[in-house]
Amino acid sequence: MSASSQAELDFKSEQYLRDKKVPQIINELVQELVTNKPDDALGYMSELIPKMKETDKGAKKAEEERCPKELNERPLAIVVLGASGDLAKKKTFPALFQLYAQGLIPSKTSIVGYARTAMSHAEFCAKLKPTLSKDWDDTVIEKFFLQCHYVKGSYDNGDDFKNLNKTLMDLEAPHSCGSRLFYLALPPSVFLPACSCIKTHCHAVAPAWNRVIIEKPFGRDTESSAKLATDLGMLFQESQIFRIDHYLGKEMVQNLITLRFSNKLFSHIWDKSCISNVQITFKETIGTMGRGGYFDSSGIIRDVLQNHLLQILALIAMEKPKTLSPEAVRDEKVSVLTHVKPAQLSDTVLGQYTKSLNGSEPGYLDDPTVPEGSNTPTFAQTVLWVDNDRWDGVPFILKAAKAVERKEVTIRVQFKPELRPFGDQVNRNELVVRLQPNEAMYLKINAKDPGMTSAIHTTELDLTYKDRYGVALPDAYESLIYEAVLGHTTNFVRSDELDAAWKIYTPLLNEIEKGTIRSEPYVFGTRGPPAADERKYSYYSRGLSNYNWGEQQN
Repeated sequence: MSASSQAELDFKSEQYLRDKKVPQIINELVQELVTNKPDDALGYMSELIPKMKETDKGAKKAEEERCPKELNERPLAIVVLGASGDLAKKKTFPALFQLYAQGLIPSKTSIVGYARTAMSHAEFCAKLKPTLSKDWDDTVIEKFFLQCHYVKGSYDNGDDFKNLNKTLMDLEAPHSCGSRLFYLALPPSVFLPACSCIKTHCHAVAPAWNRVIIEKPFGRDTESSAKLATDLGMLFQESQIFRIDHYLGKEMVQNLITLRFSNKLFSHIWDKSCISNVQITFKETIGTMGRGGYFDSSGIIRDVLQNHLLQILALIAMEKPKTLSPEAVRDEKVSVLTHVKPAQLSDTVLGQYTKSLNGSEPGYLDDPTVPEGSNTPTFAQTVLWVDNDRWDGVPFILKAAKAVERKEVTIRVQFKPELRPFGDQVNRNELVVRLQPNEAMYLKINAKDPGMTSAIHTTELDLTYKDRYGVALPDAYESLIYEAVLGHTTNFVRSDELDAAWKIYTPLLNEIEKGTIRSEPYVFGTRGPPAADERKYSYYSRGLSNYNWGEQQN
């Protein structure tokens, strides 16, 4: 290699090193050399580095075009507390990887795992790799891992958080400070100690921002939830607290506001004059799968109804917001939740699954981690009533169940019958929004059979997402973490919203814990207690049997 070529390589290398981190460059060079095995390695590198620089410029430009401008103004660190746990491994880090791979967050974002488990960087990455999307090649994964770091520490030790802060400052250098998003993938018992240490030892200074994402449960009842909100409020402003309910990140839930308030055809029929009943249903085919002891401390009402399904109810029943600003939307959600009457025993059916008919699946009480004789429900159906002019007399039937006959999450808005001239010869119209599986939205309508006949059948106006759009929908955690990075609070739960939701179910939960109402047994893999269907069908019309779209039984 000539002296001039070597000098050119030295100059280009020095320039490139200023723009990119040395380990990342070395990793890319080694991969190229191993793959191509050039005879003249130095000469090959002299040609390769300028190409890498141009490629990097193009990628950086594309990233900047996709990333909001403000995300590139200063360093960004996303810290995952509880990084060694299942939630972080299965949900949080895969979501962060997708955001990174798609260029939705800056490529130099520092992703820091923090947990009590001792792990090297290599061990940390090896633990995460099997959970990351296989849609990307190993090069993208390795680049992501170059941005990942791991810090060992407890959740209540100030010195450990000082060490975390030092790591963050080193990553943010030469800037004085960067913005920081803390994701608490932690049990609620350590929320406050961890938040206190974050505030004291890891708080970024203005103009950088600090935000904290907190996972449910947000308390066990009205009183404990209020205390948690007060304690957190002493550490952070409400605008800095992002209470995550992953159902608010689901595509079909995020579409509800658009569906309701951008389509004129719904404006004058979305009330008691036209709507007969609303069903919001969550079903799982699996039981607690050895986690019965953990589940027993909460039950299906705290786990699903009080949060996920009530959030959907609020979006269906709320009034039109003045604007689409986060606070305007959340104000209307709070308003409608404060008008929901507390759940009543007389409108509630509880159940608890027993072993399957063939004995292959154990019952809930067969789990050795479940207390003997536990009354904790694995099935709950409650009928709620919204006490305002729009929804007076319209039942909202909320149902959540484990170990039942199929997996689904659906919303059904059934309209009142059109009495004349067809009468009971036709089915009622029904708007169905299917959150999972196979996201879809369809409207059941009646139509004449084709040909020389006057017969009528029920069909549908169908918007099945995979057929219409053919795109992969983002995971709920991807959507919500991205919104938290942007500071968009619309799809996160505000403290007064949480308080209103707990007031609906706390009286019922107190009665369940007193033993006033018992969980009825139902066989694993069936529809649940028969009493639930009896109650539901007193409001919901099953109609005629002339509708067949491969739809399973309601």
